[in-house]
Amino acid sequence: MIHILQSDGSSLPGVSETRLALLTLLATRTNGAYPSVRDLDFELRMREATLEAARALNVSGVGFETFEHSRCNEDYWRREPNGAFRLRSDRKPSEALRDIYDNGPVYGFECATAIVIVFYKAALDMIGGAAYDRLFANTLLFHWNVDRDLGLTTIPSTRFVPGDCLYFDNPDVDPATMQWQGENVIYMGGDSYYGHGIGIRSADAIVAKLNEHRRPGAFRSAFLLPQTTRPTYMKLAPYAQHPSPSPGSPGLPFRARIGAGAYWF
Repeated sequence: MIHILQSDGSSLPGVSETRLALLTLLATRTNGAYPSVRDLDFELRMREATLEAARALNVSGVGFETFEHSRCNEDYWRREPNGAFRLRSDRKPSEALRDIYDNGPVYGFECATAIVIVFYKAALDMIGGAAYDRLFANTLLFHWNVDRDLGLTTIPSTRFVPGDCLYFDNPDVDPATMQWQGENVIYMGGDSYYGHGIGIRSADAIVAKLNEHRRPGAFRSAFLLPQTTRPTYMKLAPYAQHPSPSPGSPGLPFRARIGAGAYWF
């Protein structure tokens, strides 16, 4: 069992600021319990991949649409009457997912589906196409419909780590614009959040946008719920691609305790 004690990259040149921030926050959130160094490394790398997937989707040109008006590339997906996208039987899941990023303007969907797509893309980048196609065959993109191998779980928390999915609730939403009843976001770190249809913005900016869509006479503001949704990283870790470290790479920048001993990795 690995226990993170501290993170200090001051003497470790080449370690990214993102990784140091992730490691510090993980130590605070979990008190550092990981079965192995590899499990910790996988979560760090997948969280970094999640941030990259969110940034890429934000600039891909995909549109925001309600289920009634959702759209997709029918070369890869079959749109169902409820607005869901079902993978075509003659297409690989990895190819269809990449097409969303490559041909964004053809697609339109709501914010929960966008978050699921971001997590799927991070998983694809981490485990590669062959493993992804085995695990996520017969993909259906619809709201929070998620393959069990991704292992999404929601827990009460106020200790957020970059790569978490959070939710801004709009309790007094105007019934005429129910698509603004809330916003699912990826926490990007600091005061930065990615929400599909809103972009990468601060918490205050997201709250202000949601408040524009309250019913007449409403007095309650939108707010960030004290909860977080994240994949079960250890379910995916056994399938991970493990790149060889570059020459001179300092590796994982943390001091760990294994049994009675303390070590740097």
